[in-house]
Amino acid sequence: MNELASRPEQTPDALRAALAVVDPKRLAEMQRTKDDAFAKAVEWQSLSPVRSWVLAWARDIEIARRPDLAARHARARSNLEHDDAATAREALRELSGVLHEASEAVRV
Repeated sequence: MNELASRPEQTPDALRAALAVVDPKRLAEMQRTKDDAFAKAVEWQSLSPVRSWVLAWARDIEIARRPDLAARHARARSNLEHDDAATAREALRELSGVLHEASEAVRV
Protein backbone atom coordinates (compact mmCIF):
# COMPACT_ATOMS: atom_id res chain seq x y z
CA MET A 1 0.00 0.00 0.00
CA ASN A 2 1.25 3.44 -0.94
CA GLU A 3 1.21 5.72 2.12
CA LEU A 4 2.44 9.29 2.57
CA ALA A 5 3.29 8.68 6.25
CA SER A 6 3.09 5.98 8.88
CA ARG A 7 -0.06 5.64 10.93
CA PRO A 8 0.53 7.79 14.04
CA GLU A 9 -0.09 6.83 17.62
CA GLN A 10 -3.37 8.17 18.94
CA THR A 11 -1.96 10.97 21.04
CA PRO A 12 -2.47 14.69 20.38
CA ASP A 13 1.24 15.28 19.68
CA ALA A 14 1.57 12.29 17.33
CA LEU A 15 -1.61 13.22 15.47
CA ARG A 16 -0.46 16.83 15.10
CA ALA A 17 2.94 15.73 13.76
CA ALA A 18 1.27 13.40 11.24
CA LEU A 19 -1.16 16.09 10.12
CA ALA A 20 1.76 18.48 9.60
CA VAL A 21 3.09 15.97 7.05
CA VAL A 22 -0.09 14.88 5.26
CA ASP A 23 -2.38 17.94 5.41
CA PRO A 24 -0.69 20.94 7.08
CA LYS A 25 -3.37 23.42 5.98
CA ARG A 26 -5.69 21.79 8.55
CA LEU A 27 -3.43 22.40 11.58
CA ALA A 28 -5.36 25.47 12.77
CA GLU A 29 -8.65 23.56 12.46
CA MET A 30 -7.14 20.71 14.49
CA GLN A 31 -6.10 23.12 17.24
CA ARG A 32 -9.54 24.74 17.36
CA THR A 33 -11.33 21.41 17.63
CA LYS A 34 -8.82 20.19 20.23
CA ASP A 35 -9.42 23.27 22.38
CA ASP A 36 -13.16 22.72 22.09
CA ALA A 37 -12.87 19.01 23.00
CA PHE A 38 -10.75 19.74 26.06
CA ALA A 39 -13.14 22.49 27.18
CA LYS A 40 -16.08 20.10 26.86
CA ALA A 41 -14.16 17.42 28.75
CA VAL A 42 -13.73 19.80 31.69
CA GLU A 43 -17.32 21.02 31.52
CA TRP A 44 -18.77 17.51 31.23
CA GLN A 45 -16.21 15.96 33.60
CA SER A 46 -15.68 13.24 31.00
CA LEU A 47 -12.90 12.20 28.65
CA SER A 48 -15.48 11.32 25.99
CA PRO A 49 -15.01 14.57 24.00
CA VAL A 50 -11.24 14.08 23.96
CA ARG A 51 -11.57 10.45 22.82
CA SER A 52 -13.98 11.54 20.08
CA TRP A 53 -11.51 14.23 18.97
CA VAL A 54 -8.65 11.69 18.82
CA LEU A 55 -10.70 9.21 16.79
CA ALA A 56 -11.98 11.86 14.36
CA TRP A 57 -8.49 13.16 13.66
CA ALA A 58 -6.98 9.67 13.47
CA ARG A 59 -9.65 8.87 10.85
CA ASP A 60 -9.01 12.06 8.86
CA ILE A 61 -5.25 11.51 8.97
CA GLU A 62 -5.76 7.91 7.83
CA ILE A 63 -7.60 9.24 4.77
CA ALA A 64 -4.98 11.91 4.06
CA ARG A 65 -1.99 9.59 4.43
CA ARG A 66 -3.40 7.01 2.01
CA PRO A 67 -3.66 8.34 -1.55
CA ASP A 68 -6.22 5.66 -2.47
CA LEU A 69 -8.61 6.76 0.30
CA ALA A 70 -7.87 10.45 -0.27
CA ALA A 71 -8.77 10.16 -3.96
CA ARG A 72 -12.00 8.28 -3.22
CA HIS A 73 -12.86 10.82 -0.49
CA ALA A 74 -12.26 13.80 -2.81
CA ARG A 75 -14.27 12.26 -5.67
CA ALA A 76 -17.19 11.45 -3.38
CA ARG A 77 -17.23 14.91 -1.78
CA SER A 78 -17.15 16.60 -5.17
CA ASN A 79 -20.28 14.72 -6.26
CA LEU A 80 -22.35 15.11 -3.08
CA GLU A 81 -24.38 17.99 -4.51
CA HIS A 82 -24.48 16.69 -8.08
CA ASP A 83 -27.55 17.63 -10.14
CA ASP A 84 -28.19 13.95 -10.84
CA ALA A 85 -29.76 12.42 -7.71
CA ALA A 86 -28.37 8.95 -8.42
CA THR A 87 -24.84 10.37 -8.69
CA ALA A 88 -25.29 12.28 -5.43
CA ARG A 89 -26.63 9.14 -3.66
CA GLU A 90 -23.69 7.09 -4.93
CA ALA A 91 -21.29 9.81 -3.74
CA LEU A 92 -22.87 9.70 -0.28
CA ARG A 93 -22.59 5.90 -0.24
CA GLU A 94 -18.94 6.11 -1.30
CA LEU A 95 -18.14 8.82 1.26
CA SER A 96 -19.71 6.70 3.99
CA GLY A 97 -17.62 3.73 2.85
CA VAL A 98 -14.39 5.73 2.92
CA LEU A 99 -15.12 7.08 6.40
CA HIS A 100 -15.99 3.60 7.65
CA GLU A 101 -12.84 2.05 6.16
CA ALA A 102 -10.63 4.74 7.70
CA SER A 103 -12.38 4.51 11.08
CA GLU A 104 -11.97 0.73 11.17
CA ALA A 105 -8.29 1.04 10.26
CA VAL A 106 -7.57 3.28 13.27
CA ARG A 107 -9.87 1.64 15.80
CA VAL A 108 -7.84 0.30 18.73
